[in-house]
Amino acid sequence: MTDMAIYEWEQLLDQLRPLGQQMRDRIPPRLHDDAQVMQEAMRLLLAGVLRTANDAIMHDRSHPMFVPELNICQNIFQPNADTIYKAALIEKGGTYRIRGDRGTTRMMILAQLGPDTLRTGQHHPAQDANDFDDLAIGADGGFDVILSPARPDGYSGDWWELKPDTEKLMVRIVGCDWGVEREPRFGIVRLDAERAAKGRPTLAQLAHRFAEIPTTAAVCALAFPDKVQKLRDEGLVNTLKVVDFSQMTGLARQSYYEGAYDLAEDEALITEVRIPADVAYWSLILTNELYETTDWYHNQSSLNDAQAVVDGDGIFRAVISARDPGVHNWLDTAGYASGAVQGRWFNSDARPTPTMRKVKLAEVREHLPADTMLVTPQARDAAIRERTLRAQMRVIW
Repeated sequence: MTDMAIYEWEQLLDQLRPLGQQMRDRIPPRLHDDAQVMQEAMRLLLAGVLRTANDAIMHDRSHPMFVPELNICQNIFQPNADTIYKAALIEKGGTYRIRGDRGTTRMMILAQLGPDTLRTGQHHPAQDANDFDDLAIGADGGFDVILSPARPDGYSGDWWELKPDTEKLMVRIVGCDWGVEREPRFGIVRLDAERAAKGRPTLAQLAHRFAEIPTTAAVCALAFPDKVQKLRDEGLVNTLKVVDFSQMTGLARQSYYEGAYDLAEDEALITEVRIPADVAYWSLILTNELYETTDWYHNQSSLNDAQAVVDGDGIFRAVISARDPGVHNWLDTAGYASGAVQGRWFNSDARPTPTMRKVKLAEVREHLPADTMLVTPQARDAAIRERTLRAQMRVIW
């Protein structure tokens, strides 16, 4: 676009229009007659538009700001239930300062990304990963770090090297004891911008940002609606395999496993795995057929190491089912008869893959140890209400 060209509202709508058919083409044919799934695809499209609208409204690479990347509302790329994702677009080779309060969450890691998947449509490994726990953290939780290609002359504080191709920073904040851990607070500012004040965006800047929306929204929404089908095509139904997301901006120190599930109303999957002796974090989550993470705010559709109960023999056993089996480690499919199961180990001395076996829901107790922690329907309702409150106490916007 020329410097004086206006990107009109009608252009945006016209260029978004094909996404409907593109989404229908991406959804597996076996689901085309499922009206509810096809309507849920509209939600996925809206989430993609919402995510990219944040950048269109806010981003200025000389005056970056962390905005929500993935969350319960921007449920794209299958977010982890325990992770808050925030991202800032930056200019390559700049000098940036990040300052804030580390909080007490389990992990806080900054990924240096480039090229940006949302804008290229291609996945790339992270340029680098920087752990906030490596910084000098004050007694009050305060930290202050500079990112730049080289350490500034005369500067002796915390510094991270900004890799040459980095054009986006994404912070992952992993919390396990929701609503109890203190959430981090942080901001970013560019130190070598031509001027500190942002001023009025130019016509060309605004037009460019708005013109990106159709492409970036398509990347967000169309990335994975066929992912569960691909797992099924591999024969990974009600079974799991190790997967590598390091080429897709996944954490280098994190190991993943996943598979598809398919259950009748009266069936359940029992997963079993021995927890490694040395592991910094682990969790298990569910998704639906479109690879949206199942609503973890209002359903117990995920468990982490602080929420789950490990049996006395060191084995973590969980029950995946549509109806409550009355055990503490229940993963609620929340009305989705099929979808995906995904787990992760972070900084672990071992990376075991859990077993899964399908049983009748009515027979679940027969396949579990006698000392399995049980939960009454009343206690379950109270626990889910507490979960909902705690989830909403996390900072996502």
